[in-house]
Amino acid sequence: MRQMVSFTLKQAGFDVTEAEDGKVALEIAQKEKFNLVLADVNMPNMDGISLIRALRGLPDYKFTPLLMLTTESGGDKKAEGKAAGATGWIVKPFNPEQLVATIRRVLG
Repeated sequence: MRQMVSFTLKQAGFDVTEAEDGKVALEIAQKEKFNLVLADVNMPNMDGISLIRALRGLPDYKFTPLLMLTTESGGDKKAEGKAAGATGWIVKPFNPEQLVATIRRVLG
């Protein structure tokens, strides 16, 4: 899934940095500033909601769009993601055009 998302975004002209889990993503984000973070709810070592919560605690990510990508569309998970600071929620499966359009809209 990560490779498909990365390929789709690179084809659309975005620069993409990948991380194999939430812990690595947080380490990378602490060293480098990104315009947008796309995280899966279910990741090893640190789930996406915990990652979003940690990113929102960093000065560089107070206003950065943080999108959740997940198969979970339940209201409880969405509320938990929103409370953690998620900007939006993309439910899998999605089509590549929808992903690109959502990211372009969020980035303005």
